[in-house]
Order: sequence, then structure tokens, then C-alpha cells
Amino acid sequence: MGTSDDVMVARRERAAADAGVARLRQAGALTGGGPDGNEQLTTVTGTILIVLLAVIGFTIPQLSQFIWLHLFVGLLLIGPVALKMASTGYRFVRYYTHDAAYRRKGPPEIILRLIAPIVVLSTVGVFVTGIGLLIVGPTDRNPMLLLHKLTFIIWVVFMSLHVLGHLPAAAKALGLGGRADTHAVGGTRGTAGRWLALTGAIVGGLVLAVALVPDFAAWTSHTVFLHHHHHH
Repeated sequence: MGTSDDVMVARRERAAADAGVARLRQAGALTGGGPDGNEQLTTVTGTILIVLLAVIGFTIPQLSQFIWLHLFVGLLLIGPVALKMASTGYRFVRYYTHDAAYRRKGPPEIILRLIAPIVVLSTVGVFVTGIGLLIVGPTDRNPMLLLHKLTFIIWVVFMSLHVLGHLPAAAKALGLGGRADTHAVGGTRGTAGRWLALTGAIVGGLVLAVALVPDFAAWTSHTVFLHHHHHH
């Protein structure tokens, strides 16, 4: 009986150990990847932002015609922008708290570190003022409209520098101009978690944009822009 009991205990212990390993693997599928996984998430999110920012840029010269698109994409951007700030902020924290893997990876380029505070502050400014304008409407838009324009100009300049600084890593990860870094593209743990984060960011921004579509009406009226030009 003792031997049988010992066998049963051993089996239970082995089953518990196997279950623990399985849980660790599941956790790794969601949160693993280390610096390479973080770089992949940042790169893919940055690529999405480039596309959405290009759409925003397209709307500006003909804002009276494409104000609805400007508003919709601006709100949609909030999700990916928040994810981009989170991924770069995470790397910053891990590096400066002396995580061994992130220290081996090294810090971002010096120019990216110098402009990072301006990128963050202008990002917060442009979205806070943009949402504020959507809430107050066109009749009470000043001085918030001026603040939105100023923060937007600063944001575009420094975000462009930020994106340009990341282009070499993005090209390498996407296999452009040479052999792809397969480890960064798909060979790291945490792939499921990264795709979940990306999907959540896009869906979150999309839900916010759709939910606020009824508030676009005041801005999509042509009389708003006629009134604006009349006073300028």
C-alpha cells in the first residue's frame, strides 16, 4: 500500500509540475518576448501610426470637405498612440531599472531620448485639445482651437523625427532592404500577447470613434467653416 501511495503522490506531483509548466508557457505566449518582443510591438504599432497619420495629413488641406474623416481617424489614433507610448515607456523603465536583457539591448538613439518628452507632451496636448474641441463644439472653439493647432504642429514635427529615427529598425524587422530579423519578426515568445495588444488598441480606438460619430454633426456643417473664414 505504501508503494502504491508513493506512486500516486509522485503522479500527482508530476501532473502539478506539468500544469505549472503549461501555465508558464501560456503566460509566455502573452507576456514573453523580452526586448525583441518589445521592439516588434513598437515597430508594428509605429507602422500603423504612419498609415493613420498619412490619412490625417491628407485631410488637412481640405479640412472643410474631410472634417468627418479627420475627426474619425483622430479618435481612432488614440488606441495605437497609447500602445506606442506604453511600449516605448516600458522599454525606458526596464532599461533604467537595470534589467539585464534590456541593458544588453542598449538604449534608444540619443536623439530619440532627447525628443521623447516633447513627443509625449505634444501627443497628450493634441489629443486633449482635439477631444475638447469635439465636446465644446465650433461655437466655443477659441482659444482651444489655437492650442490644438499649436500642439498639432509641434507634434507633427517631433513625431516625424521620432518615426524617422525608428525607420531603420522598422525596415530591418519587416525585411526591407535586406534579410529580415527573423528573431524579431516571429521567433520571440509573447506573439499572442502582442497581437492581442495591437487588436485591443485598434478596436478600442475604433469603438471610441464610432461612439462619438453623433458629435461630428456640429463640425461637419459647412456653415461652421463659412463662419470661420468670415472671421479670418
